[in-house]
Formats: sequence, C-alpha cells, structure tokens
Amino acid sequence: MEPPRILVVGGGFAGVECVRRLERLLSPEEASITLVAPRNYQLYLPLLPQVASGMLTPQSVAVSLRRLLRRTRIAPGAALGVDLDTKVCVVEGLSGRMRIEPYDYLVLAPGSVTRTFDIPGLAEHARGMKTLAEAAYLRDHVIAQLDIAAAAPEHEEREARLQFVVVGGGYSGTETAASLHRLTAAAVDRYPGLDPRVIKWHLVDIAPRLMPELGESLGDAAMNLLRQRGIDISLGVSVAEVQADTVKLTDGRVLPCHTLIWTAGVQPSPLIGTLDVETVRGRVKVTEYMDVPGRHGVFAVGDAAAVPDPSKGDGAVCPPTAQHAQRQGKTVARNVVAALRGYPLQPYRHRDMGLVVDLGGADAVANPLGVSLKGLPAQTVTRGYHMLALHTRVAKARVLTNWLLNATAGDDYVRMGFLANQPATLRHLERTDAYLSPEELRAYTEASDVRG
Repeated sequence: MEPPRILVVGGGFAGVECVRRLERLLSPEEASITLVAPRNYQLYLPLLPQVASGMLTPQSVAVSLRRLLRRTRIAPGAALGVDLDTKVCVVEGLSGRMRIEPYDYLVLAPGSVTRTFDIPGLAEHARGMKTLAEAAYLRDHVIAQLDIAAAAPEHEEREARLQFVVVGGGYSGTETAASLHRLTAAAVDRYPGLDPRVIKWHLVDIAPRLMPELGESLGDAAMNLLRQRGIDISLGVSVAEVQADTVKLTDGRVLPCHTLIWTAGVQPSPLIGTLDVETVRGRVKVTEYMDVPGRHGVFAVGDAAAVPDPSKGDGAVCPPTAQHAQRQGKTVARNVVAALRGYPLQPYRHRDMGLVVDLGGADAVANPLGVSLKGLPAQTVTRGYHMLALHTRVAKARVLTNWLLNATAGDDYVRMGFLANQPATLRHLERTDAYLSPEELRAYTEASDVRG
C-alpha cells in the first residue's frame, strides 16, 4: 500500500517550516510529502525593502526550495481551490493547465495578499511591496523618476516626479520609506541637476502611532529619526483618491506625485474563500492545535489561519507575522505526525522574542526579549537576527556580501528595464481573481472523476 499523502499548500514561512520539520520527523515509508507553491523559492519578506532600495539583489532574499528541501515533492503552481469532502486540491500549473493534487492530511498555509480598499484609482496606480517582482519594479520605477526629473525642463514636472508617498506605518511601510529615502538622498550626487530640497517622501497611516507594537518609546524614536532625515509623517490620515500624477489625502491635501507605495496591511489568501469552513475575519478558524474543527486531518497556519493566542486571552488570535508563522509551521508538523501515529496533539504556545526594524545605515530600533535598543546596537541585533533566520548558507553569504558591497561601494542607480513595458500596479502583479468559487470547484472535481 502507498503511504499516507501529506499535502502542504503554501511556500511561505509557515509552509516551508512545516515541510522541513516533516522531513525530519517522518521516514519516506511513513508518508509522502508534497508542497504546492507558486514559486520555487521561499521569499524572505523582512528584507524586501532592501531589495527595493538596491542594497540587496533579488536573488539574495529568494531561498531556493530545491536547495532547502531534500525529499519533498515540489508541485509548482497556484492552489485555486480545495474540496475538503473528496480531499483534493485544484492547482493551476506554470503552463496554465489545471490538475488535481489528492491528499490524506492537509496543511493550509497559503499566506496573505495586500489588503486594499475601495479607493478611487488605488488598484490602477498604486505599487505594492509584497512580492519580489513588486520590489524589483519599484526600484526601477523610483530611479526612473530621478532620471525623468533630471531631464525635465518644467518645475511642476520635476516636483511631481520627486514626490513619493508610502501608505502604511507598520514595519513594511516604515522600512520601505526609510530604505528608499536613503536611496534618493544618496543619488543626488549622481544627478547634478537635481535640487535635493525638491525630493520629498511622505509616510501616511490612519493609525495614531507609528509601529505601535514596538511600544511608545521605540515607536517615537523611529518616527523622530525619520523626520530628522526629512520624511514627512502624517498620522491619522489616509488616501482619498489616486490619479496618475496626484494623490489626494483625507485631510484635503493634494500632492503632485507619480509614486504611491501601498503597504497598508494584508488580508488572507483568496483561497480561503473556496473552503467550506468557518472563518474569523476571513481567516480559517482553528483550534489551539491548529486543526480545523470537523475536518479530520486538515490544519491551517500562518496569515490565513486564526490561531488562538492564549497569552492575550479574550478570544485573541495571533497576528500575521513571520515570527508566528515559522513557529506555527514547526508545531503543526509535529501535530500532523501525531495525528498520523495516533498520538495526542500539542497546543501552539508562543513566546514573543521581540521585534526588529531596520531603518538603514547604522539606524534601527529593536526590543529583543523586551530590551529596548536604538542605533548601532539595534542594527547589530537586527542584522544578526536576519542572518540566523535565513535557512541556507548560500542565502546568508549572498546577503552578507551584498551588505558589505553596498556599504563600501555604494549604488550605481541602474534600471534593469525588464518590467518597463508593464504597468506593474497592484491590479497587475497581485493576482486575486483566479480562485474558484465553491460551485466551480465542485464542477471541476466531478468532471475530473475524483469523487468515486
């Protein structure tokens, strides 16, 4: 008889950690492991702003799954639907053809997509910072604005090209604004015709504080540092309307601008909408063991799962962070093995190790194990954490080499141009409309003869 089939959906932090631990805990005779992932690498999201700023190359933060995993079958493609009754996952492969991936045990870790709102012009004109393609395009786009402004004879054109708006005062938005501001500030020396006073960066967030999870002291320290650099920070403000060359804010200001970077949070993968399960704010409702109630052998983790957080009580669930996703991935792997062997499941318990925020250069803020750090000590801890979190020695070597090269040689501000003829907005680079409805999923599985 064939061994039980374990299917893990999602190649992010939770999915990859789950598969790595399953490989260690199970022999090939006990179970086969399949990972469904749209890409053949794990994206190390915390360093994505440094890709956008050119400090790191895109390959540095793309950890090869084939180097990382030894005996897992990697099934490339996007999971568009899961039929929990017949235990099959519908996958669209790289060629565009649909196929069926059956399973006996399922771990859902499809992650999240950028959260957007019904703001006029947002999907058509905003740039995201959730994927490697978006970060690479954003770097090209920002450098292109410098090139256009340097050659533009009209002051109004230069002003519009050299104003940049980042929406979202969380870690991603703050680090993106800090990294790209350093890029444009350093580039002025290579563009003799540009007045540095015309380059303006705006960081906008509807929340009353910047990065509130860091605490009042460190959050204020980060905000003051960014303001000293010249970044305009507007709290309690959001975007009302976006056009090709202007951004209108909710406080009435209209900024001439060709660059709006949207980092205002995430929402669960649309795959969750294809499932016949209970959800909590769009995330799969699971128990403290991360299994789905009423669905034997089905687990969910990461950004797409509402995993209870007993440390906070009152029905709180874990936030969608890499730290939680990695640890949930390890725990759920142990629970899959326990379910396979008939052992009791273990609840997920999380000990907060603190947070790190890289603001570029020697600037950072961090609170490892509750100890507040700023400046060079915080930067040392921040980069040390990233070195430990990267899984392969090759990835560590690439990142470290890039850091050293950027610190000693600087940037050449070269545009790659490989996305020059594509809009590359949220609508184009983050695909959310391909998922199957429950009716389409049922029709496809019946047509594929997997129900008998």
